[in-house]
Amino acid sequence: MVEHPDLTLYTYPENWRAFKAQIAAQYSGARLKVASNPPAFTFGQTNRTPAFLNNFPLGKVPAYQGDDGLCLFESNAIAYYLSNDALRGATPQAAAQVLQWVSFADSEIIPPASAWVFPTLGIMQFNKQATEQAKEDVKRALTVLNQHLTTRTFLVGERISLADITVACSMIWLYKQVLEPSFRQPYPNVTRWFTTCVNQPQFKAILGEVKLCEKMAQFDAKKFAEMQPKKETPPKKEKGGKEAAKPQEKKEKKKEEKKPAPEEEMDDCDAALAAEPKAKDPFAALPKSAFVMDEFKRKYSNEDTLTVAIPHFWEHFDREGYSIWYCQYKYPDELEQTFKSCNLITGMFQRLDKLRKNAFASVLLFGGNNDSSISGIWVFRGQELAFTLSPDWQIDYESYDWRKLDPNSDECKTMVKEYFAWEGEFKHVGSE
Repeated sequence: MVEHPDLTLYTYPENWRAFKAQIAAQYSGARLKVASNPPAFTFGQTNRTPAFLNNFPLGKVPAYQGDDGLCLFESNAIAYYLSNDALRGATPQAAAQVLQWVSFADSEIIPPASAWVFPTLGIMQFNKQATEQAKEDVKRALTVLNQHLTTRTFLVGERISLADITVACSMIWLYKQVLEPSFRQPYPNVTRWFTTCVNQPQFKAILGEVKLCEKMAQFDAKKFAEMQPKKETPPKKEKGGKEAAKPQEKKEKKKEEKKPAPEEEMDDCDAALAAEPKAKDPFAALPKSAFVMDEFKRKYSNEDTLTVAIPHFWEHFDREGYSIWYCQYKYPDELEQTFKSCNLITGMFQRLDKLRKNAFASVLLFGGNNDSSISGIWVFRGQELAFTLSPDWQIDYESYDWRKLDPNSDECKTMVKEYFAWEGEFKHVGSE
């Protein structure tokens, strides 16, 4: 792959199709920037704009854009481009085998997985016949994989390839939702291979911890009803009188009614991943704050950091409603190549996506290959570390030492300035 300094992947959060490209980039070292949240990308808005459709005519995500003008849609093509030769298959034979398993995932796994899993997520109406057929089709695919993996650690060759990345990503929702222990018991080689893949550092940097389901999820009619678009209740009909005397007038009125505008077209996979059920807000118990985090972030993203964003931050910062913390990575001796260390940082940010409205962080890498350290400044809603408020946020934070700063101190103001601006003496670190 030709390296580019600015590679952007447009998607919505937690899109398994985008995971393929993100994991491939972790292996190849491609510095991939993921645009999945405002202001960089808003699903259903940004992908409808003329500028986006000019580059990606279908308006679907994931979509890739390089600084050299290359634009790619279709997740397999993007993952292939971001891979290195080892992932793609080092020989023509290996490359053909990788393509075989990529096609296998698309044709043999995704269709039955969608038919079975989506009703359990409330995305699709339950159909008993379709679900039972999907289960049989999944069993057939698992049988093929189990047999192939009897004497193999990975699908192609002796190392992870794009085949493993693609097939594993296509099975994430199966393992998380429906493949309970008794169902997966006949396929031990597949489960061994899947857990080996998702526990690789490059996978975990994107996926976090993948927990295998303990009990097969079932269709929830209430959840399905809640996730359907609400329709206006039609007015009640009056008996007899004028209403009964004018059936023709009613028919004409119906013809005049406008049809509702079509909603954003999404395939089943997009719908399942984009429409996650709403969880309880971990910050709901805290009093309201006058500090508008999104407003500060807009200043930070779009205007000069030193002359506009930082003065805005201190002018509006709510010392009672927010706190400022310094973090330092505990294991600098384990940091090797700088691109891997950068991926460690961005992977943590991606897994904390749902914290974005109540937190801001600037985390930096200091030093060079095999001699580096990671530290940063975090701003959280409330006076305690936010990570403990939700189990989804606890994956990475224990790898760091945390120290709460006094926002009135000179030390805090200097560190905020240096970390937000990515420049300064950084005396507490001792390296560039």
